[in-house]
Amino acid sequence: MKVDHEPPRRLKRVIPIRVLIPNAITIAALCAGLTSVRLAIAGDFERAILAIVVAGVLDGIDGRVARLLKGASRFGAELDSLSDVTAFGVAPALVIYLWTLEQLPGAGWIVALAHAVCCALRLARFNANLDVTDQPHKKHGFLTGIPAPVGAGMTLSPMFLYYWLEPTRFAHYSEVGTVATAVVVGTVAFLMVSNLPTYSWKSVRIRPEYRLMALVGVALFAGALLSAPYMTLSLISVVYAATIPMAILSYRKVRRQVAAAANPDSGMELDTDAASAQPPSPDAP
Repeated sequence: MKVDHEPPRRLKRVIPIRVLIPNAITIAALCAGLTSVRLAIAGDFERAILAIVVAGVLDGIDGRVARLLKGASRFGAELDSLSDVTAFGVAPALVIYLWTLEQLPGAGWIVALAHAVCCALRLARFNANLDVTDQPHKKHGFLTGIPAPVGAGMTLSPMFLYYWLEPTRFAHYSEVGTVATAVVVGTVAFLMVSNLPTYSWKSVRIRPEYRLMALVGVALFAGALLSAPYMTLSLISVVYAATIPMAILSYRKVRRQVAAAANPDSGMELDTDAASAQPPSPDAP
């Protein structure tokens, strides 16, 4: 009688569809970012912008789909970061370089590299802090630095403005515009890796009585984006840039309120001294 010594077969691990769907959306965002590079090489910069915008939309919904389907995983989080580095770090850097920064020999490439590298560093910092509980900005509903998708949009904001103002009026993009673009790209790269607090839209809570108005606002925004994309994207970039100093002031105010709540006696004494030192202000808390 023969004895079968064949090892038992391992059961194949089946990946549920609820996990595959959000990862497929993330991969689609990665493909959109890479496609923008191909379009930029071909000189089709407007479609390159569109590809990065599509990548941003897909990146904004993959996490929500994962939570909705209960398909979130550490693999998906790592894949999302790799996709973000490509779609919002490498792709915008190459697009903006091919569009105008190549007119600055050496310096233009360094600025483009700065954007890609800072985006990678930001995402690496984010992943390293996933298990860190003591994050002051996050605890109070703020982000640290500007997110990678926002950084990509801010880097491309000179292109939004250029195409909004009808490029047929201009014979070429001036040298001053190229230098200004380099300054914008360098500033955005710094903001991505900075420790400055910025607003997190995930912490925004809409009251029930305002939800209908919020839906109307979303519909109007979608209509504006479809009918006048470059004007809408330009205004979004300007508005977001204006919120950065507001976020810094708001975070300081929150920290003061938390400190006053932790030490009510010292807070009352501080408020009394401040009131006696200067006239009351309508903006004072």
